[in-house]
Amino acid sequence: MPELLQIQNIRKTFPGVVALDDVSFTVAPGEIHTLLGENGAGKSTLMNVLTGLYHPDSGHMQLAGEPVHFTSPRDSLSRGIGMVHQHFMLVPAHSVFENILLALERVPQFYNRKHYQQKMQKLIDTFELDLDLDADVWKLSIGAQQWIELIKLLLRDCRLLILDEPTAVLTPQETDRLFKVLRLLQQQGKSIIFISHKMREVMEISDRVTILKKGSSIATLKRAEFNADILARLMIGQDRIPEWQKNLQMSEKVVLDIRNLSVRNDRGLADLDDFSLQLKEGEILGIAGVAGNGQKALAEALTGLKEINKGKIFAGDMDMTHSTARASYISGIAHIPEDRKSIGIAPDLDVADNLIMKSFKNTLFRRGVFQNRRAIRRNAEEKVSRFAIKAGPEGSPVRYLSGGNIQKVIIARELSEQPRVLVALYPTRGLDIGSAEYIHKVIVDGAGRGMSTILIAEDLDELLKLSDRIAVMFRGRLIGYADPRQTSREEIGLMMSGEQREQP
Repeated sequence: MPELLQIQNIRKTFPGVVALDDVSFTVAPGEIHTLLGENGAGKSTLMNVLTGLYHPDSGHMQLAGEPVHFTSPRDSLSRGIGMVHQHFMLVPAHSVFENILLALERVPQFYNRKHYQQKMQKLIDTFELDLDLDADVWKLSIGAQQWIELIKLLLRDCRLLILDEPTAVLTPQETDRLFKVLRLLQQQGKSIIFISHKMREVMEISDRVTILKKGSSIATLKRAEFNADILARLMIGQDRIPEWQKNLQMSEKVVLDIRNLSVRNDRGLADLDDFSLQLKEGEILGIAGVAGNGQKALAEALTGLKEINKGKIFAGDMDMTHSTARASYISGIAHIPEDRKSIGIAPDLDVADNLIMKSFKNTLFRRGVFQNRRAIRRNAEEKVSRFAIKAGPEGSPVRYLSGGNIQKVIIARELSEQPRVLVALYPTRGLDIGSAEYIHKVIVDGAGRGMSTILIAEDLDELLKLSDRIAVMFRGRLIGYADPRQTSREEIGLMMSGEQREQP
C-alpha cells in the first residue's frame, strides 16, 4: 500500500536561521506517527509547511502518490489535512453547534439546522463523546473544547489529522478517552501525526516515531525498535541531562497561609472560591488540576497581580492580602508566569536587560541616573554561564530565543533575588526533556536551600516526581491533598474531575 504522505528533503530558512534542513519522513494510511524533538528542532515549522502556512525553499511533498504544493491553510485543508492546534480556534460566546458550523464549507445561507445537527450528533455518538451541541463554548472544559476541534476536521472528512500536544490540558481519564478515539479513527483508515513531549504517551500510542534535531530528521523507528531511553538519547544527542537528588527533609514551619480566598474574574464569576492552602518551608507543593480551574488566579493573587475579594493571605505573621506587586514581600516572591513570551519577558529587549528587570534600580547597575552597562553585561555573562542559557548574538532581542532558553532567562532573573517562595505556573509546558529536567533541578536545589515552591503543572508524572504534597483544584476550590508516594495517577485524575477526598 502506498504511503499517504511523503515529505522529501524539505528545507526552510528564515533570515539568519535554518529552521528545516533536509527533513524527510512518511506517514502510512491508518498510522499514528509521532514527531519528537527538542524545542527549536523544527516541529512547528514542519507542521506549518505541511498545513500551507509556510512555503518550503526546496524539497517535495506527495499526498496519496500525487505531488502537492500548498499555497495556504485552506488549500491544505481542502486536500484532507487538518490540524488541532494547542490554542483552539473557537468563538467562546457561540454554541458548540455554531462553532462547528462555522468550520464547514458551502453551508447555504438558509440551511437545514436539523440536518447539520444530525450529522454532528452522529459523530458525537460514534465516539461516545460527552458534548452538548447547544452548550456555550465558554462554559465547557478544555477537554470538551478539544473534541469540538476534532469534530470540525472529521466533518470535513480529513484523512490526515495533526494533533499538537493534545494531552497538555487533559486529565489522565480524558487522555485515555482521546487515545481510544484516535485508535477508532485509525481503524477507519485515518492517519494521525501526533506531537508530544510526554514519553509515556509516545510509547503508548505510536506506531512509528520520527526524531527531529536541529532542523533535521535523524531517525524514524518502528514500535519494536524503540523504548523511552532510546528516544531520549536520540533527542538529546551529546547534551547532558541535568541530574538532581530530591531532599526528603521538610520543615513544618508555614511560610504561606491562604485562608478562605475568593477571587472573581472580569465576568464576575469566581476563579477562586473559599480556597485555603498552607505552604511549608522548603516544600515543593504541587497543584494539580485541569487548566482553567483557578490555578492562574491563585498565582496572580499570590504575586499581587489579582485583586482579592475575600479571605486572607499570611506570610508568616504578615498580612499580605491586599499588597500590590511592588510591596516588599510580594516583590520577593519569584514568579514564573504561564505565558513566558507575553508576560515573562520584554521581547524586544536583549537578554542582559531582561535579566535586570526586577533589579534595574539597584545601585550595582547604576551610575547616578545612568545605567552601568558594564555591570549589566557582567551580570548577563555570569547568569548565561550559570543557567546554561544559549543567548545568541549579544544585543539581539530575547524573543528570538527558543522557549527553553526564554524560560531559563526568566528563572535566572527571578532566582537571582534569593526568594523565599517560588510560584511556578506550568514552568515546563512545551519544553523538551533537557530543558524540563534543568528546571526540575533548579526547583529541587532551591528546596534544599529552604526555598518553598508552589508548582502548578499539567503533567501528573512531573508532579508525582517533584512534589512533597499535591493539592488538587477543581472549579476554584481545593478538592483535597494527595501523597505522591501513595496515590496513583488515576486517583489524582478522579480528584481533578471533582471527586472529593478527605484532607489530612
